[in-house]
Amino acid sequence: MARTISQIQDEIKTAIQARSELADLTSTSKSAIWLAMTYAIAFVVFTVESLFDLHKSEVENTLSLLKPHTQRWYREKAKLFQYGYSLVTDTDVYDNSSLTDQQVEDSKIIKYCAVNEATEESRLIVKIATSGSTGDLEPIGPNELIAFKAYINEVKDAGLTITITNYLPDILLLDMIIFYDPLIFNGSGETLIGGTKPVEIAVKEFLSQLPFNGVLQLNLLAEALRTVQGVEIPHIVKASSRWINPALGGYGEPIIIDVYKIPESGYFKVDDFSQIKYQAYEKSI
Repeated sequence: MARTISQIQDEIKTAIQARSELADLTSTSKSAIWLAMTYAIAFVVFTVESLFDLHKSEVENTLSLLKPHTQRWYREKAKLFQYGYSLVTDTDVYDNSSLTDQQVEDSKIIKYCAVNEATEESRLIVKIATSGSTGDLEPIGPNELIAFKAYINEVKDAGLTITITNYLPDILLLDMIIFYDPLIFNGSGETLIGGTKPVEIAVKEFLSQLPFNGVLQLNLLAEALRTVQGVEIPHIVKASSRWINPALGGYGEPIIIDVYKIPESGYFKVDDFSQIKYQAYEKSI
């Protein structure tokens, strides 16, 4: 951004004062020749910097009109959506000059986003989620979704089809046998001291650390459980997940996860740990 004439002139004055051979240039009169020369030079520099700013703006505008946008661009653009505010006419940006930094931050409700290409057709799938009051991921509200879709229609490339996925979390179903140290756990998976359930805590922690739209790998889940004190062998008998099926208006039937799974909603949640069975591990003497 171009500096002001005053800023440039002040820098010139500072440079002059640092030169001993120019020590006689001390007059503060508005008619002083040396001051008039610094102003003239500052004006020329300001004009050049302003022309550079204009050129940069024109180039960026031309590129924005001609260059196809990447998946990364759509992801970042989705996270820049501001609920309750309009875009500057004929642009894909907001004018936040009258807003505080906190107002801008509060209006950015899309906290998580992933963009993928559909495999069966020319279409982008934009998965989104926000952060709930407890910090858990959750979908944005109906009115927020309407506004977000309008925003995406404004900023997207012409002719591009985009599907917005704003679902409740995929439900992860785990059928496991946890072989435990009877000196640490009881048969219900509770610690003998404190009565907590470390396996359930570890599963939730593992899922919370997955990146949005990240891959759930069953072997990595087993490795995470193996680090829990008192867990001798974590055996995943079967894992499956179910997600929102728009055609049904709710969750579909569970689908088996063989090795790994990318959540349809972008994130997982475990609602029921009742299929985790605990068996004391008998160590050989």
